[in-house]
Amino acid sequence: MNYLAFDLGASSGKMYLGRWDGAKLALETVHRFDNAAVPLAGGLYWDFIGIFQAMNLGVQKAAALTGNRLASLGIDTFANDFSLISRAGDLLAPVRCYRDDRTLHHREAIFSRMSPRQVYQATGNQISRFSTLMQLAAMREEGQGYLLDHAYKLLFLPDLLSYYITGEVIAEFTISSVSQLYDFLAGDWSEEVLAAYRIPRELLGEIVPPGTVAGSTLKSYRERYGVGPFSVIAVCEHDTASAFLASPLEGDGAIISSGTWSLVGTLVDQPVINTIGFAHNIANEGGYGGRVRLIRNLMGTWLIQELRTDFRRQGRDYSFEELSAMAAQAAPFAYIIDVDDELFYAPGDMAAKIRQRCRERLGRAPENAGELVRCVCESLALKTRWAVEKLEQFTGKALPVISIVGGGAQDQLLCQFMASACGRPVMAGPIEAAALGNILVQMIAGGQLKNIEQGQELIRRTFPLVHYQPRDTDRWAEAYRLFQSIYQLE
Repeated sequence: MNYLAFDLGASSGKMYLGRWDGAKLALETVHRFDNAAVPLAGGLYWDFIGIFQAMNLGVQKAAALTGNRLASLGIDTFANDFSLISRAGDLLAPVRCYRDDRTLHHREAIFSRMSPRQVYQATGNQISRFSTLMQLAAMREEGQGYLLDHAYKLLFLPDLLSYYITGEVIAEFTISSVSQLYDFLAGDWSEEVLAAYRIPRELLGEIVPPGTVAGSTLKSYRERYGVGPFSVIAVCEHDTASAFLASPLEGDGAIISSGTWSLVGTLVDQPVINTIGFAHNIANEGGYGGRVRLIRNLMGTWLIQELRTDFRRQGRDYSFEELSAMAAQAAPFAYIIDVDDELFYAPGDMAAKIRQRCRERLGRAPENAGELVRCVCESLALKTRWAVEKLEQFTGKALPVISIVGGGAQDQLLCQFMASACGRPVMAGPIEAAALGNILVQMIAGGQLKNIEQGQELIRRTFPLVHYQPRDTDRWAEAYRLFQSIYQLE
């Protein structure tokens, strides 16, 4: 059986071909492309048409490799971004990027309708500038409410891509659950939030669980791209939810989906919404089988991606491996930042921003590439320790081991720093976790796997892990105390 997994991230998109022979699962990247937000007239947008075409090129390549024998396709992406369609299927608005700063301009007005605490109590989601709710509320404040009042449907990015393949409208559970529009206790869209922000209930689709068959390829799609019929499965469409499925962790522990964002979390059976969660901005997010991921969202390798862009503009095109090697040679614990500082959120001039914050807080700043990247990696590891400890306090359970999945799992320096900073063993891998979680759900939907546990055992057998043990724990503990003191983290 041949399965397609389209995994769209903030810096790249990939089409994977998963081949299942009844005993082993092989994963192959058949197409990859760069993805970046496009600035336009003060806004920040995704090139949705380009993304759609790149995805379809991946489908064509996979069809050619398999003799047009494709069982199904699953799509996972980052969360919160969306567009609106008419009843005829017209795309009514470009897809804005979650890093667009329009929500900041209207924050006071937005939270005059419901306070941050009320929004958290209603939805269990983190309070952030990038949620779907914040974007919709900003549209109202900017006089674009007519779009919400007259559009047929709002579709999150993976459901939007699926719609133009199948013609079917859905709202998959995991991607819906992080929008700040979903009520975990009611198991449906939040009537309280929709009423407060004048978001029409009929604008939102029916929420379906991961594993639902969204539809089959339209005849027009098959003819246009020269491919045979296949199903589109609503997998865990939030890429973090898909990545968590591929973690080899057995028993309690922390799972980190490490990439542009570093999502530090653990799985529970029921949502946990209380004052502690609000105080530390711990999110409830939907998972497979109705489980809940308790997540503390940290800015991750975004900072390194942006540093790499800075260096490239200066004529120094370093690979990630080269940057990691330079960081390994830099002096330890010379510079510390809070990776979640609002200053680092928007793209552009990341090296200057890091230097600015270091001078303000430390009286000195990193100069070369190695020092900058080491500063980011050490700081991310220290903030991860803080997040893991908060999750332990929040849940009342110990998290004695850390599972790192996703692209960050291949960064040996970062993984070692994570183990040492947190004082816990780390197992790193699989790297292509979101794609694997995506395919597992397709295999269950197709009857090739009985349940997700069987799929996770398959991953443990097939994809190797790298293990890291804590080192220099006394020095890391000292650095952590300094980090907490400088940035006043409780």
